[in-house]
Formats: sequence, structure tokens, C-alpha cells
Amino acid sequence: MTKAKFLLLKLLLLLSPYLLLADGHIFVYHRFDDNRYPTTNISTHTLKKEFNYLKKHNYKVVPLINIVKKIQAGEKVPDKWVAFSIDDGFKSFYTNGLPIFKQYGYPFTLFIAVKYTQEKYRDYVSWKQLKEIVKYGSVEFHSYGHGHFGRMSNAQIKADMDKGLAFMKKHLNYQPKLFVYPYGEYDNRVEKIVNSYGFEAVFNQNMGAVNGSCSNAYDIDRSAVVGSNSKDFKLYLYFKELCGVHFKKPLSFPKNKIVKTVEVTLNDKSIKSADIFISNHGWKKVKVKNGKIIYHANKRVYRDRIKIGVKVKNKIKLMVLSK
Repeated sequence: MTKAKFLLLKLLLLLSPYLLLADGHIFVYHRFDDNRYPTTNISTHTLKKEFNYLKKHNYKVVPLINIVKKIQAGEKVPDKWVAFSIDDGFKSFYTNGLPIFKQYGYPFTLFIAVKYTQEKYRDYVSWKQLKEIVKYGSVEFHSYGHGHFGRMSNAQIKADMDKGLAFMKKHLNYQPKLFVYPYGEYDNRVEKIVNSYGFEAVFNQNMGAVNGSCSNAYDIDRSAVVGSNSKDFKLYLYFKELCGVHFKKPLSFPKNKIVKTVEVTLNDKSIKSADIFISNHGWKKVKVKNGKIIYHANKRVYRDRIKIGVKVKNKIKLMVLSK
């Protein structure tokens, strides 16, 4: 465990007495029992431990759309509601993960990057397998080519979206209601294009909770779960939604692994101070001026998957960036 991660876990444990009435939570997985890619993989042994923990502590696993409906209505998401999502459409979900979800009777939403299914990439599910998967959960949209939308032109983004949606309609006879940004990356320009497609909800990959009174249906947080133990999973269940936080910089993995500036805006302009987290460097107290944080960090990170976070009044929101 890195020093930064240890400090984060220690902080969360210290805060846990204040976070016992946590909001609802959405978790995201990618690969299952595929040890070639440890940064996006979870073992089915660990998955069962997490599912057993939920059962033991009386959590209710609900379809993702149920949480979306609560957010749309501005209603409270029950504290013990949990929803599961799986990104990309790796075949290891079909072969290794799906049997566990079926065993526990847990619903899920699989967001597919359509290109890899359409072009029959070896590590991805086929259209035939997707038709089997939808018997137990839902299948939604994660772009066509899984590109970095922030680096693509408006025309390129629209072409990607149109192509992927057309293939989903052709093969599954379904118009997706939900969307996940590739790599979780987006800015105001990308957000505007995606929202023009009329999805009921759009999801990021920022760690956090969901609360119908302040969560945005077009920018919903999910917590990524990877690795060989369940410590992170249990701690994420204590997260409460930090309302009115908008990450502005960085929105993609930093060039040369140097985080130059962290810029965050807060809806609450009365806040005078906050804490910023950067992987490998822990927390740094910063000033907030008129609802804006501009922290000139110039910090080097050492992993290809990092966390940048903000903490205000014992509530935390984390953004995950991958190379």
C-alpha cells in the first residue's frame, strides 16, 4: 500500500463515526479474474466477499435505473442502496463475473464500448453473449471507440456516438438510456454534446456517493473497485455525497505525470478553506475564494492510475484519472 493510500484510508477511518448515515452508492468493475491487468481487475473471490458483506449488513442491491429515478425526482437515495455497473464489455465479465451476479441474484448494468464487440476483439463479449447477459441485467452505452473525448473534435465525438448507438439498435434493438464517459473524462464542451442525445443519466468515474437532493443526473459519481481485498469497498460505503463540487483541472491524466494545477469550484461560496488530495502526496489545506480553489501543486505522481480529491467539512469527493 502506498503512503498516500494509507493516509487516505486512515483519514476515512477517523471520519467514519461522522459518516455512518452514508448516502447510496454505485460501484464500477471492469475485469474479473484477469490478472494480466491488475489496475482494472478484481478476483471473484474478493467479489464474493463484497457481496457477502452487503448481505450480512442488510444492504439492498438495486438496478442502477432505480437510483437514477430517485435523483431525477430529487428524492433521498436510501442509505443502504447499492447499484453495480461494469464498464467496457470484457469477456471476463461474461465468463467469470456474471455467474457470481446470478448466484447472488444481484442486478447490474453493463456499459459497452461497442467497437470491441462489433469488430470481434478476442477479450470482449460478442453480440450473442450480450443477448444472454440482458436476461440478468441491463446493457447500456459507453461510446463506440472508447476514445479520449476531450482530445476529439465535436464532429469526431458525434460520429463516434452515432456509430455506437446505431450498432446497439441494430443488434440489440435497444436505444440506450444511460451513458458513461470513456475514461471518465469530460469537460463542458463534451458534456454539452453528450447531453444532446437525451440520455436519462450520465455517469463519471469520480469516487463518491449519490444523494437525490443534490446529485446531478448528468454527472453521477461511481466508485471503482479493483484489487485483491475488500478494504476500499467497505470504506467507500461510508462516503457521503459532497454536493456542489466541480473538478475543472486536471480532467485527464497529467502529461509527464506532473499534476501542475488543481482547480475546483464549489457552489457554496461561503466556504473559506478545504483540503486537496493528490496520490503520493496526501492532503493539503488550501484556501477557497468565492467558491473557487486554485492549487498550484506541481506534484509528480508515480502510478498510471491516480486519485485527486477535495474534502470539505468531513465530506470527500475523489476523481480517478488513468493513463
